[in-house]
Amino acid sequence: MNIKKKGEKKDKFKKNHPKMMSRQAFLCSLGSLYLSLLFVFLLMDVCARPANNSVLRDEKELLPPDHLNGVKMEMDGHLNKEFHQEVFLGKDRDEFEEDSEPRRNRRKLMVIFSKVDINNDKKISAKEMQRWIMEKTDEHFQEAVEENKMHFRAVDPDGDGHVSWDEYRIKFLASKGFNEKEIAEKIKNNEELKIDEETQEVLDNLKDRWYQADNPPPDLLLSEQEFLSFLHPEHSRGMLHFMVQEIIRDLDQDGDKKLTLSEFISLPVGTVENQQAQDIDDDWVRDRRKEFQEVIDANHDGIVTMEELEEYMDPMNEHNALNEARQMIAVADENQDHHLELEEILKYSEYFTGSKLMDYARNVHEEF
Repeated sequence: MNIKKKGEKKDKFKKNHPKMMSRQAFLCSLGSLYLSLLFVFLLMDVCARPANNSVLRDEKELLPPDHLNGVKMEMDGHLNKEFHQEVFLGKDRDEFEEDSEPRRNRRKLMVIFSKVDINNDKKISAKEMQRWIMEKTDEHFQEAVEENKMHFRAVDPDGDGHVSWDEYRIKFLASKGFNEKEIAEKIKNNEELKIDEETQEVLDNLKDRWYQADNPPPDLLLSEQEFLSFLHPEHSRGMLHFMVQEIIRDLDQDGDKKLTLSEFISLPVGTVENQQAQDIDDDWVRDRRKEFQEVIDANHDGIVTMEELEEYMDPMNEHNALNEARQMIAVADENQDHHLELEEILKYSEYFTGSKLMDYARNVHEEF
């Protein structure tokens, strides 16, 4: 938390004012008050500060996130609907809000356009977009690394640079409302933990992931780097393989460890109660069918193998980044020259930023 200091108001004192204390007496009094307050604040800080100087805000910090920035498919097998915006805007994504000032957003888009357009020819090629996608993906990676440092400190109570499964389990259950001291004591004495079935199932899945993140030689102790693989499997090739196995397991209906189109589009998407819900379901199926046939199924044989899915899931795959760049260009390439001009990006701003810019054509000339 950033604490901003308020500006100090300077009082004016007249030397010979009969009702005012002397300047020297006032400064001495002020100095004594300052020292007293400083001592109190320091004492409060020492008492309130946890041993590892980190506090868990909620259980989400302890769980591998369902949503991975810069990855095309979620860990539950759903397509990442925000992927295009994540790899086009990077850290600037939060600044493009639906209700924000359109003129300000146009200027931001122009700045981004100039950064992508390396050769300054006023057009974005597939190669330029590919480079940009890779750069923004790496940006998401670095953000995950920084967050992981904070989360690792929170679950490493003794600060020895390693986290045991028991240490993690205690912190996780505490975040779920269990008494941390009681849980720690029971685990220490190998006593049975009275946990509801749902929480136990989550713990079992997390333990499998913990084993996978534990690099050889396995010791069930995760270093900071291994803990990063645990929370963000996209950072590790081995964990990426494990994530693909989980997705295949959830979608594969006949147990052949491969996916057909019908298996890929058969995820339950909710009960259809009206025409609007039906349209949402239809859009969902159409998007998945297109992604399966045009992107994931690399050899177009109607079957997606684990190898194909792993290549598709790898966010740092340059070939995938180039394909994605071409797809993004095709969405807004109205003159069909296989490049993107600024006017085209502004017109299709909702696809790239999630924010629709009105009167883009008139306003872009005003900006110029």
